[in-house]
Amino acid sequence: MVGPYRGLFNGPGIKAFVLAGFVGRMPMSMIGIGIVLLISALTDNYATAGAVAATTNVAFAVGAPLSGRLMDRFGQSRVIPPFAVINALGLAALLFSAGLRLPEWTLYASGLVVGATSLSVGSLVRARWSVIHGGSSKLHAAFAFESVVDEVIFVTGPALVTVLATAVSPYMGLAVALVFMFVGCLALATQRRTQPPVQPARSGGGTPILIPAIALLSCVFLAMGAVFGSVDLITVAFAEEEGVKGAAGFLLASFAGGSMVSGLWFGSRHWRISLQGRFVRALCVFALGLVPIVFIGDARVMAGALFLAGFAISPTLITGFSLIERLVPPSLLTEGMAWISTALGFGVAIGAWAGGRLTETYGASNAYIFSLGAAFLAVIVGIGGSGFLRVPEAPSPAQS
Repeated sequence: MVGPYRGLFNGPGIKAFVLAGFVGRMPMSMIGIGIVLLISALTDNYATAGAVAATTNVAFAVGAPLSGRLMDRFGQSRVIPPFAVINALGLAALLFSAGLRLPEWTLYASGLVVGATSLSVGSLVRARWSVIHGGSSKLHAAFAFESVVDEVIFVTGPALVTVLATAVSPYMGLAVALVFMFVGCLALATQRRTQPPVQPARSGGGTPILIPAIALLSCVFLAMGAVFGSVDLITVAFAEEEGVKGAAGFLLASFAGGSMVSGLWFGSRHWRISLQGRFVRALCVFALGLVPIVFIGDARVMAGALFLAGFAISPTLITGFSLIERLVPPSLLTEGMAWISTALGFGVAIGAWAGGRLTETYGASNAYIFSLGAAFLAVIVGIGGSGFLRVPEAPSPAQS
């Protein structure tokens, strides 16, 4: 399993940007659940908590392609610092608005700023890998590694923010996320040697979302994002219903843990199945894996079910980003990857909102039906439009 990853980090500056990207990405698994835990603790209202989290995710979804285009045009080192500063101020404003019991609209306003200035750090890091290993079979291993990093973050982040918010202070989870974001993003901005080259502005340049395959992938990841957003919120409420609210982060970590294990295995293999075929198969496994959670009413059993349900997440994301790398012109690469983050962000927002409403009305266990439905919608769209996803295969390890 180690073979394909051997030598992946040999090269000037690679370890530095990988480490900075890891730290800067930690908030992506902390902010959503941190907002839910903070606001639900203060208001005892999951609908409001979900709505504020959804506002943040919608703002991120809208802003991600714009920040991606700015990265392509001006370079990561120039664009990251101002975004990081404004994002830190927005997080601080959200904490103060909650702590001082300011009017509810201030929570939405500060959440809007946080989302709009949150950077898709995973896209920035993957764009660097694409420049370093583009056209090589090592790019598959690099994307697999990044997917595993994402899942390590989603294993540790929710557990960390839950412990901080429930055992220390409701505000502490978001405060720690602020520190991770600021330190990691500024550290990444200093890694100029490995950043993608600046692309000159072009008249009538267009946007990757107009490419049919990218539009299709965005629709699939929109539905997947709805799964993630709803599962996050519903699982917090499920843990509270079971009398173990402090275990919510660990339940979500189980979901990510399954994806982490499968990502290591998936990235270590040289696949003969086409990228298109891998993507569709992973989607089907993802939807089927979610079926059991609808019928479970025990937190310990749910942890195991979520672990198994997470197995197809990494393979789907790995193949999705690999398809983006093949389908998008180099001059639009960061923006193209950011559109996946945008789709996921919109989906998470929809899922958080719907999950909150359904949980309030029908209870957490019944609300999981929405997550399952969104997963099957992703499968239907992915299979129906799979013809757009045919791309040339990467060279084999012997050729690269």
